[in-house]
Amino acid sequence: MSTLGVIVGNRGFFPAHLCDTGRKQILQTLEQAGIKTVVLSPEATKFGSVESLADARACADLFRKHADEIDGILVTLPNFGDERAVANTIRWAGLDVPVLVHAFSDDPSIMSLKDRRDSFCGKMSVCNNLRQYDVPFTLTRLHTCRPESESFQQDLADFMATCRVVRGLKNLRIGALGARPNAFNTVRYSEKLLEQSGISVETLDLFELFGWIGKLGDSDAAVQTKLAEIQGYVVAKAIPEAALLKMAKFGVAVDRWMKDANLQATAIQCWTAMEEFFGVVPCTLMSMMSNLGLSSACEVDIMGTVAMYAMVKASGRPSALVDWNNNYGDDPDKGVIFHCSNLPKDLFETEGEDAPKMDFQEIIAGTVGKENTYGTVVGRLQAAPFTYLRVSTDDTWGEVRAYVGEGELTRDPLKTFGGYGVVQIPDFQGLLAYICENGFEHHVAINPTRIAVGVREALEKYLGWDVYHHA
Repeated sequence: MSTLGVIVGNRGFFPAHLCDTGRKQILQTLEQAGIKTVVLSPEATKFGSVESLADARACADLFRKHADEIDGILVTLPNFGDERAVANTIRWAGLDVPVLVHAFSDDPSIMSLKDRRDSFCGKMSVCNNLRQYDVPFTLTRLHTCRPESESFQQDLADFMATCRVVRGLKNLRIGALGARPNAFNTVRYSEKLLEQSGISVETLDLFELFGWIGKLGDSDAAVQTKLAEIQGYVVAKAIPEAALLKMAKFGVAVDRWMKDANLQATAIQCWTAMEEFFGVVPCTLMSMMSNLGLSSACEVDIMGTVAMYAMVKASGRPSALVDWNNNYGDDPDKGVIFHCSNLPKDLFETEGEDAPKMDFQEIIAGTVGKENTYGTVVGRLQAAPFTYLRVSTDDTWGEVRAYVGEGELTRDPLKTFGGYGVVQIPDFQGLLAYICENGFEHHVAINPTRIAVGVREALEKYLGWDVYHHA
């Protein structure tokens, strides 16, 4: 459950009783949304609001006591609100979390001196001071709105996604297993630029991992447990036992590495050392990790992992990494997405021939032999709304860039191999032109939810990345 620090703004020239009713309304809305709150009590200050320097200090002290819990701050203005008190509270709390600024709407039929809010005007003053204090903040869709309105409910959902992404990417540790495949210049990236955003990369050579695997016996308890997990995860009846055992040992070794190095996600080399010298593909184990929210990208695509993990944090659902791969007939707004694949099983169709199963990697098999390529998870992606995200480091300009947008996974007919789906995206040709003109990679992360607004706000406003939103 997420937690917000709540600042109820007040200003003495305006009706203070509105802070009492407004505080109750906003807290009820947050409770109904399943959000915990840290807020001044009515005993601590007048109606639990913030107006004076003393109020700001008390609220800041309260927030600092709960710093480990608070994911974001909600500033709510039942009346005009004291802009200095709001800004000082946030500065003195020192939490460095996203801030949402909300103002109550006035009722045109109740505009007497006793009941007029003027929050419409006060919000501008609060935002002006936050800008002076260099505090980034998020606005609601409408300048003023009622807490129970549909508009504010969506604002709140987007903002909580933003908070989860910011918290999730701060101090994120990603494991890079193996060297970048020589043929994939597209997945080059800058560790230093990521480090500036609080994201660290821990490297491990395949030679070392294979050494750990070589010390594991077929009957080791950890290997047998992992083997059972694999067989329970996806249909693998046609896969040789020797290949399954190799996958189990690979999974045990990676699990131990992630635990020892405190890793939350990975990017793993596949083409083609894994197949030639170990004899399986890592796809099933990567699929299993991604399905648990421990995003895992192939071809050591660290930036693909970042995008996957950001959307996992935003949505609570698994992400996949796919190729923008093919046109779909003559429809300019449709295309085919594909990978070999390591896609998480929760994104696949659940029944029939399109349901996920384990198979061999058809593309590499022609080079290294079918017997060395077992372990892909193949099937069709479920029809659903989805968000796509690509993150990239631009070393020339010294910045992290991204694009994000939404579309639909459709039920359009398609028969092919690997993990695949048909997508429909408004102005898809414009997006494709943007990708090519700006040198983005052919990989893109997808997530079966609509979270583009919250993700964009997190990456652009709070991490300082250059983000294009294909709306």
